[in-house]
Amino acid sequence: MAMPTFEEYLASLSCITAHVDPTASTSGAQDIRDAAFQLEDLPVIDLPSLVNWVTKHPSWVPVLGLTVGLSQEKLKNVLRQKLGSTSWLKIARENPLGAVSMLNDQFDLLNSLERQRKESYSFGDILVARAGTRVTAASATTSGRSVEDRIEAIANELGLSYETRTRFVGRSNRSAPCDLAVPRGESQAEIVVAAKAFDSTGSKLTDAVREVEQMADVRKPTQFVMAVIDGIGWLSRANDLRKIHALWESGQIDGMYTLASFNSFRVDLEHFARLRKLLP
Repeated sequence: MAMPTFEEYLASLSCITAHVDPTASTSGAQDIRDAAFQLEDLPVIDLPSLVNWVTKHPSWVPVLGLTVGLSQEKLKNVLRQKLGSTSWLKIARENPLGAVSMLNDQFDLLNSLERQRKESYSFGDILVARAGTRVTAASATTSGRSVEDRIEAIANELGLSYETRTRFVGRSNRSAPCDLAVPRGESQAEIVVAAKAFDSTGSKLTDAVREVEQMADVRKPTQFVMAVIDGIGWLSRANDLRKIHALWESGQIDGMYTLASFNSFRVDLEHFARLRKLLP
């Protein structure tokens, strides 16, 4: 395909994260509601009642974490530090008293739960709580992975041997990370692809640039390097995106694509594979 200018590429970025209706229910949301109803119905909040509750419902331990403001990731870290495992299911089954006591000692679980059960919450309170959720971040991660899945699907449709989320060996036996390597095997790769799609911004975009730069730096002259770079998160890191586009302009990578130009990615991948006799 004709190489777009950087401004044209920037304009072609799309939002890759599907809109999430915050009022829509999911199985995960319903589990939290069910756990909250059960906690509200407890006649008394004390260590024995919560140990009994955890024993009956070990999968609901994260709701106790939410009660004291712990995300699942933070809960795992606390459990690892204090109880030696990140598995709340394992801990709840083997040491429910330890789990409840730790949350109470460290985060005042009993008082926090008793206080919140009696509160009435306004619409503003709901919005404040929602602003602190990880829904957007989780969706962004999932959407980024879905781009990788689409790249893998094309390689599979073409009948190529490939490996995902791996490394490849280039010049002087140096290696670099890639999201797709064709064919399978670090030392066999002839075509390597980076998939870096983000709707949120942050250091991960700088890390993505570094990975693509590594790929361009270690590639052999006989290897093709392709990059699928999309997502509106790049709009806030345009200078980082410009670095990847500059690699394309200078011929250090062989193609750069958004989802809007995904058909060109398929055509180029097939073309490069035929040049390297990876397809009949």
